[in-house]
Amino acid sequence: MIGRVRIALVAGVMAMTACVSSQETPSRIPTAAAQPNPAPRLVITLPTLPQAPFPTALARAIHALWAGFDGKAGIAIARMDGNWVIHERGDELMPQQSVSKLWVAMAVMDAIDRGQLSLDQRVTLTRADLTVFNQPIAASIGEGSYTTTIADLLDRQMRRSDNTANDFLMRKVGGPQAIRNFIAAKGFGAIRFGPGEKYLQAKTAGLTWRPEYIDNQAFRDARTKLSDAARTAAMDAYIADPPDGASPIAIARALLRLKRGDILSPSSTRYLLNLMSTSITGPQRLHGGVPAGWQFAHKTGTGQEFKGRQAGFNDVAVLTAPDGTSYAVAVMIADTRTPLSKRFEFMQGISATVAAFHQQQ
Repeated sequence: MIGRVRIALVAGVMAMTACVSSQETPSRIPTAAAQPNPAPRLVITLPTLPQAPFPTALARAIHALWAGFDGKAGIAIARMDGNWVIHERGDELMPQQSVSKLWVAMAVMDAIDRGQLSLDQRVTLTRADLTVFNQPIAASIGEGSYTTTIADLLDRQMRRSDNTANDFLMRKVGGPQAIRNFIAAKGFGAIRFGPGEKYLQAKTAGLTWRPEYIDNQAFRDARTKLSDAARTAAMDAYIADPPDGASPIAIARALLRLKRGDILSPSSTRYLLNLMSTSITGPQRLHGGVPAGWQFAHKTGTGQEFKGRQAGFNDVAVLTAPDGTSYAVAVMIADTRTPLSKRFEFMQGISATVAAFHQQQ
């Protein structure tokens, strides 16, 4: 893969010039014989504000990791107290998959902050609420129903990446458009939100959603009946223009804002970050490269595979050093045939490199 390090600097530098000129009044319009003096120019230059040093060594190390990975991948790294973002393809839309559960969880916590929902609010799920793929809550629903709390659904959604818990919460706050409105209202930037798990996965596979697909085997059987050409075309279309696409830069900046407390109330911020820090998914992704003593809060995302090719293999996280300095790291693999071991090595290399950079400061 050939590329170059792309660096986004948010610099506090301002320079302004202003020109002030005098105008002749009607009573003093010069005659042809008289030449007016040039209007005086007043140039005002504001002082340049100091810039935080850009971590060139870190950028080079991240570039080397990115360039050595076989696949379409995006990376963004930002520091809480810095004014820089390091990225590789960081401004491109990459499939989020379950990373998008972050925005649902934030919208739910925002609704709790505004008194529209509560953590102990009881809700009932039925088989009609089931989606597809990872949904451990299906065992609790069984052939009937399952009554639980918003807190339990958040736990299942963020710590276990349960698709049914996520889509139920999404509908509880108003559905996909409500999540899109939340993203826009918070100014998150280049982050899309798809139609919901079952519709997204069906389209990515080349299917149209049918209720019987809540049985994962029925979904897989229908998918298997499609031609290779149909599966490939559907996957190509998804990767090229993902309805749940987001740029790694936008995600990294949103994570920093969450950590800083700009998005939710202090109690809701702590609650959500605690769920993210106790997630049981993806222990061999970014988490595998984080040294002992660091705090780690994250959300993974994993898309469908076809003939060894995977569309979406992600991890986005807040890494906090023992001294309290936080980094947001977003690694999004949009398209790859690389074995899992190489993907783990790639992600762990990025988080380990960030930690090593910090420890050398």
